[in-house]
This record gives sequence, C-alpha cells and structure tokens, in this order.
Amino acid sequence: MFVPRPMAVLPVGIMLLFLGQASVDAEVFTALCDMEYLVHMEKDLVESLDQYIQQEEDKLNKIKTFQSRIKEVSQMAMEEPSTHLHHPVNAYLLVKRYTRDWPLLEALVQEDTAEDFLYNLTKVKESFPSDEDYMGAGKALVRLQDTYDLSTQNIAKGMMGREIAAANRPELGYTKSPELSSEDCFELGRLAYIDQDYYHCALWMEESMARFQPDPTSDLTKDTILDYLAYASYQQNNIERAYQATKELLRINPEHTRAINNMKFFEKEMEKSQNLVAPPKDEDVASTERGEYKRDLARDYLPEREIYELLCQAEQPDMFNITPSRAKHLKCRYFTNNNHPRLLLAPQKLEQVFDKPKMWIFHNILTDPEMKVIKDLAQPRLRRATIQNSITGELEHASYRISKSAWLQGWEHKVIRRVNQRVEDVTGLTMETAEELQVVNYGMGGHYEPHFDFARKEEVNAFKSLGTGNRIATMLFYMSDVEAGGATVFPQVGARLVPEKGAGAFWYNLFKNGEGDMLTRHAACPVLVGSKWVSNKWIHERGQEFRRKCGLSPED
Repeated sequence: MFVPRPMAVLPVGIMLLFLGQASVDAEVFTALCDMEYLVHMEKDLVESLDQYIQQEEDKLNKIKTFQSRIKEVSQMAMEEPSTHLHHPVNAYLLVKRYTRDWPLLEALVQEDTAEDFLYNLTKVKESFPSDEDYMGAGKALVRLQDTYDLSTQNIAKGMMGREIAAANRPELGYTKSPELSSEDCFELGRLAYIDQDYYHCALWMEESMARFQPDPTSDLTKDTILDYLAYASYQQNNIERAYQATKELLRINPEHTRAINNMKFFEKEMEKSQNLVAPPKDEDVASTERGEYKRDLARDYLPEREIYELLCQAEQPDMFNITPSRAKHLKCRYFTNNNHPRLLLAPQKLEQVFDKPKMWIFHNILTDPEMKVIKDLAQPRLRRATIQNSITGELEHASYRISKSAWLQGWEHKVIRRVNQRVEDVTGLTMETAEELQVVNYGMGGHYEPHFDFARKEEVNAFKSLGTGNRIATMLFYMSDVEAGGATVFPQVGARLVPEKGAGAFWYNLFKNGEGDMLTRHAACPVLVGSKWVSNKWIHERGQEFRRKCGLSPED
C-alpha cells in the first residue's frame, strides 16, 4: 500500500492561505514599482547588519585579548602556586583581577550589541512582504516557466528569456540575476507541492537534486528532496522515477519508514507493467537522469491557451500568416485626422499594424516628461487591479490579472487634460463619456489573460452605473520599454504588439451596428524581464452618434 507524503507542517493561517484563494489579495508582488523600496530597505538592513557584526567582532577581540592575558598569568601562577603569592605584586594583581578585570569582562559579555540592529529590523518589519506575496512570487515564476516554455535549468542559471529579450528590443540590454541554490529550487518545488501542483513540484525537486551540495548552514538534506520527488513523480504517473528516487532515499536513509513501505508498492506497480521491470534488489543504482513529466491542464485552462503562449513567445502560428494582399494595407504615414487644427503643425506618426480587426499604433504620442508626470501622480495611489464580475457587475480581484492600477482625472493636472484632448484629436471621438485615464504597473510575472474590453450581451450589468453605454474603443499607451515579455497579443487573429515607450495602440471594440468584435479578445503576456507601465482610455458609446455613425451590420 502506498503511503503518501504528509502535507508540510505550517502555521494554520499560512495553510489556509495556500489552500484557499487568499493569495490574490497580496499587495507587494503585484506591482514592480512597489517592490523597488524593498531593494533600498535591504541595503539599509545590510549596512545595519555590518555594523552589528563589526561590534560583535570588536567585542570578541576584547574578550580574546583578556583571555590571552589572564591565561598567561594563570599558567605562570600554576607553575609554583604556593610561592607565586609570596611576591606582593602577584598578590596585588590577583586581587585586582577579581575586583576589577573579571567584573569588567562580565559587563562586556552582557553588553547587548544587537540592540541597534534589532531596533532597525523591527522598525521596518511591517513593510516586509507577506506570505501571500511569497506564494504569489513563486506562482509568478511558475507562470513564466509555462508561458515562455522555460526549463528549470535556465531559470536556475538566471538565463530567463534572452531569446525573447532579443526579439523584443535588443538595444535595451539584459538584466542579470544570480543562480538559484539547491535550497531555492527546493522551496519553489515545495510551494508547488502545497498547491498540489505535482508537475512543477517534480521539475523543481529534480533541479534541487541536481544542484545539491552539503551545506552545514542549511537544514536541507538530500533524502528530504528525494521524498518530495518520489511523491510528485508518483502523482505524475511516473512510477519508474518514483521507484528510483525512493531507492536512492533508502540508500541514504535505510530506516525511512515511509520509503520502505512505498518501495514495496512501487516494485509491485512496476511488475504489473510490461515496460517497467524493477532492478534486482541487491543492485545498487543511483539514477542521476531526470524523469519525464507531462504538464497538467491548468485549473482555469482556456481553449486558446496554446496560441496565447506561442504569441507570447514571439512565435507566429502558421494559421495566422498574413497574405500579401492583406499586408499591402499595413502602412505608415503622418496623420492629421482630416487636417485637424491641432495636428496640422504636429502630425502624428500613425502605423496600421493589423487589418482584421483594424489596429493602429501612434508612435511617440506621449513624451517622456508627460509619462513621468503620469507615473508620479499614479504611483502613490496604485491599488490591486480588479476585473468586473460578468454576472454581478461588481469589481473584484482575480488571479488571472496581476497588476496594480490607479485612475487619474483631467482636473488633477494639465498633463492629464492634454492627453485626454490628444486622444480626442487623433480618434475623433469625444472624451466626455470616456473613463478616467487608468495607469497600470505590472508585478512579478504580471499579466492579464485573454479578455474582452467590451461587455458582451449576457453581461447586462456591466457599465450600467456609468450610463454611457458599452466600450466602443480602446487607446492603450505603453509608458515603458520591456526587456522581455509583456506583449499585447490577440489569440483569435495572431496579432502581437510589443511595448514601445511613448506609443499608443488603438482599436475599435464594437462594430458600427453596436455589436462586439469578438476578434478583439486580447491579453497582456506576463512580464518576463523588466517593468511594464501602461495607461489606457476606454471610450464609450454615448456621445459618439455623430462622430462614428451607426451601421446596420458589422460590415458597414
């Protein structure tokens, strides 16, 4: 009978967190700009720790000096204990040591040099990331691993997505990271184990085994890794790897009760299979080959997941190749929107990047000073981004949208008013009924899975409180370059927009007859390396009746 590995012993609060959905309420990992202070805070803590270590070393040096001096005198006295005190100086120094030196040493030993360090640590401890952030950060790495088809070896080496970075913006360079230790890999596997994600648990336990080196400062042992690996392999129906891991575990720890029982179970299971034969019991094998594991479908699996991930990886599926007859319509030009007064002297650089649905990029539509003002206004007000419940119409958090957002109104700053006016100038649509400017910063592995900007027919409560109708169009501003990942992709048509600082992407969500364009379903790919800032204007139907005239059918 197979004996399962028990769940890790954790505090009740943390256990409930891991088993529930509380992780979507985390506040630090959901926006990289809010994590920057952690870097500076850790620098201050390291400096405080350096001071503490120096004080402890100074203290220890004083104790060693005292010990050396007293030991020398004591050894001299023990050579002739009965005659040593005959000399009055020796008698005096002995009394002095007991009345002065030893009490001073006692005070020195009792001196609390850690007080300042502990004070500095306690002062900032409330700003530490929470357990939710830890779980969210681990899930973010796993999300990046899946979306960009990354191996645990490359992630552990810090070689995440260099090819994707080169495909995005090679001139940006590449951010480096240190390699993960065996213990780091083990912790990622353990987080997956707690989440009952045995596929990733097995992968990261394999990586932990490959990197394992005995470390006297760590409690991690090889048999602990093998214990997790055997269970995860069994859950992945890889009986052979579970058998090998258990055999290696018993070689290290022959008294491991659970492994002894499981070994018998695995031997019987392997005998049942025609393809798997257990090695002779006296054969001492320690397999170093990694097992093969099949990725499970996500609990929230989406039909277009495969295409979505390919597009995020900068691969164009063959089914979406654009024919020459379609490509000839994709052109760049200077745009004045029928000689609009504000665009005559400063025309916009307009590029049509897709034809069905039509999508345009306004290059350099925002300036660096404007983007800085927008970020500075938004950052103190960033809160976890929400989605609208399609049934209730209420706003709520969701694990498939990892970012923070803030809303800026025109009256707050002249730059916001200027941006709103510019959107109206280039689109010809009124901003009177548009939503406020939403500013978004994506966190670790920040993403927004495939969704529609407009409300579908069954979502009767969406935007009801606004009283401005459906979202007729979207203007999406990219306010940062991204080293790797973070593209906006349209899985229905194979379109892919790479973030370009200062550019604005525009498309219509509704046909002229008011029906939603299902081809505009889009997603924000996870940010692999870098920080992604965007802002957007969602433009509504009301007030556009004479600006974008209605039609009877989608073809109008």
